[in-house]
Amino acid sequence: MYDLYLVTDEKLCLGKGLDYVVEKAVKGGVTMVQLREKELNTRDFISRAIELKEILTNYGIPLIINDRIDIALAVEADGVHIGQGDMPYEFVRKIIPEKMILGLSVETIEEAMKAENYDLDYLSASPLFFTTTKTDLNREWGIEGLKQLHSISKHRLIAIGGINSSNVGKVIRAGADGVAVVSAICSASDPELEARKLISIIKETKKKLSNDKLV
Repeated sequence: MYDLYLVTDEKLCLGKGLDYVVEKAVKGGVTMVQLREKELNTRDFISRAIELKEILTNYGIPLIINDRIDIALAVEADGVHIGQGDMPYEFVRKIIPEKMILGLSVETIEEAMKAENYDLDYLSASPLFFTTTKTDLNREWGIEGLKQLHSISKHRLIAIGGINSSNVGKVIRAGADGVAVVSAICSASDPELEARKLISIIKETKKKLSNDKLV
């Protein structure tokens, strides 16, 4: 489920409808979708969430809501993703259903170590590489940082930031259980084809890693 995680950004869809991009991406192999539209007001955010949930339910793909726990609960989304500046983990865990997926972004080893005590479905290393979709960050994990995070964390790891078909293989080899992408799919001329390319590399890399362990 966590192999290829699409994080939405309607501005990066370059005129293509968000519903169109999401459905094409899912047909291409995306296994999870996060609605992250920070500039939408609450009513419009809810409308987008309902629209995407209807599409994704048909494909059995989880819908995750970024930041807005209230919206995730209101539309009965499959999960919620929080960052370091959002509602603290302890409060989120108290108010969401036990079955709801919960992901957390970490930007430092210190934050990751603190999260070892949390009941999370995944930890997001953000950003792996600097990217124009996140301009308020001071550092990147990089491949070596991801390897270090993999060595100290018990959680499933999702890497995000600057990931595309040219580097996704080495990201998986460095310890990521899955990758989250924004522009790689949202801005692609053919979102379905790009998703298919990414998931193929991810699966092939995981297969090779698994075979290497058996040798």
